[in-house]
Amino acid sequence: MTMTGWQRVDLEAGADVALLPQWLPAEEAEATFTALYAAVPWETHRLRLFGREVDAPRLSCWIGDPHTSYVYSGTRFEPHPWPPLLADLRERLQRVCGARFNSVLANLYRDGRDSMGWHSDDEPELGDQPLIASLSLGAERRFRLRRRLPRTVKSSPADTVNLLLPPGSVLRMAGATQRLYRHDLPKTRVAVGPRINLTFRWIEPR
Repeated sequence: MTMTGWQRVDLEAGADVALLPQWLPAEEAEATFTALYAAVPWETHRLRLFGREVDAPRLSCWIGDPHTSYVYSGTRFEPHPWPPLLADLRERLQRVCGARFNSVLANLYRDGRDSMGWHSDDEPELGDQPLIASLSLGAERRFRLRRRLPRTVKSSPADTVNLLLPPGSVLRMAGATQRLYRHDLPKTRVAVGPRINLTFRWIEPR
């Protein structure tokens, strides 16, 4: 893959993360956000945490080819069909990332109170070294990567990398990133508007 315009993130050897800050021009990014905000059938997913089910602090929608069901936090999600706009974005991202995608998780963060906790995208159906392309639309939010350490080792600020993801940007995570790092999207008290995040991926068909 030609990495023209990509900004590599300095991480532990084996992790492969790069940011393309302005993949979509501002006007197209804004129009895409508006269209998807209205067209995607947003849902409140139920997640299993510490033995109990809770509402996820965001709205989501799992979209993909047939037979790309996805198990996350104890819940199986069946794919919604591809809206034409997302199908077009998939084709374009496959070219720029040099990868195939058959599914996308769409997340809508309504304001700064919505978030995503620390996790790795390391479910078995993603394979050993998944390549995930994350497209950001709407409000700019902070994204963090933190090294996965043994439970007996306390993390330090040096173990965490902070990135700002502007609208129209693509974050590409590949290699051993999911095995070596966790990532999150923290809450913020700063007044921010809504944000849509689209994480394109390949699910091994069942």
